[in-house]
Amino acid sequence: MTFSTSVNAVWRKQLSNTNRMKSLTHKAFSLCLLCAFSLLTLVSCGGEKPSIEEDAADESVKEDESRFTFQGVALEQFDEKGQPIWKVNAKQAVYTKEKQIGEAENPYGELYQDGKIVYKVTAQKADIKQDGKQLFLKGKIVATDPANGVVLRGNELEWRPQEDLMIVRNQLNGTHKQLQAVAKEAKVKTREQRIDFSGGVVAKSVEPQLQMRTEHLTWMIKQEKLIGDRPMQIERFQNNKVTDRGRGDAAEVFLKTEIVNITKNAFIELLDPLVQIASNSMTWNIKGETVKTNAPLKVVHRAENITVSGNRGELKIPQKTVYIQGNVKGVGQKAQSIQSDNLTWYLDKQLLEASGNVVYGQTNPKLTFKGETATGNFQTENVVVKGGNSGERVITEIIPEVNN
Repeated sequence: MTFSTSVNAVWRKQLSNTNRMKSLTHKAFSLCLLCAFSLLTLVSCGGEKPSIEEDAADESVKEDESRFTFQGVALEQFDEKGQPIWKVNAKQAVYTKEKQIGEAENPYGELYQDGKIVYKVTAQKADIKQDGKQLFLKGKIVATDPANGVVLRGNELEWRPQEDLMIVRNQLNGTHKQLQAVAKEAKVKTREQRIDFSGGVVAKSVEPQLQMRTEHLTWMIKQEKLIGDRPMQIERFQNNKVTDRGRGDAAEVFLKTEIVNITKNAFIELLDPLVQIASNSMTWNIKGETVKTNAPLKVVHRAENITVSGNRGELKIPQKTVYIQGNVKGVGQKAQSIQSDNLTWYLDKQLLEASGNVVYGQTNPKLTFKGETATGNFQTENVVVKGGNSGERVITEIIPEVNN
């Protein structure tokens, strides 16, 4: 049932009277709606006494009389302090007495926190409950944070002002100058400027150029930080091509400093050269192009089939150089082995430089060399072991084969 413009103006005047609404509680909001609906009922009846025939009207008529349609409406809700928590404008709204829900078509709204706008939203439909605790928007949602420029799109939005929580779900897509993300759901804590993406999360950062895949990702917008507390895969792009990959059971990505901390089963793979690094935790400096760990690590050169491990280490990507310290152990394709306190591995030159308590061994023939330093190439089996500066002699052990 659609009512005249003059009646709508009375209802809108009641809802938009700021001085009165600032003193209303959630119950007063409900009473305001009911008063408007009562006024509309009186106008529609024209003051005439219902007849017996009207009392015997069928159920469809009763259903029509329980629904009220308004044109050009503005709905506002305030908290106990008189501060707005949402405002919704729509060309048309329908109120159903049984459900005590107002439905607004193609609404434009503003969500407030502490009296300030935190998001501006548009949708196909809005469901407004009279208790004033929740606001539901459905269909082609666009929510924009005017402060930081975050835009969230989806098909459902739920605003819980008392919980400082906005939820956007169903084909969620988020965009920002720093980040783009798709997921099943996003939970926004407006005071913290924090967004939790969950369910099939794929996020792409602009600078550095990274793509992250996980099931849960927290974006601390002010801190310019991403936190993953579930297994995450990370790909680095240069000129739209993947150059490096990383993964781990948890990770932190600092967008401003371009640093990635991967913890719990950390793994990083370079594609040129094809080198893999595994450790319990690693710091991947995208801007500085280094990978560093203070935890035990293992480095594998896939093409040369060489594996080196140690207590801590660092990879300098542009120089293609690996530095490993503490309890270093290396094994080559032809069963050569080396042990030392420190090792520098020049990946592109296929060159190893070891120092401190060096032990080099090979199988054909079976030889062991002990010294203070060693330099060589495992592929060519050309390794030179030397004594220290104090003139120590290199110890060579020849291990004869035992014939069975």
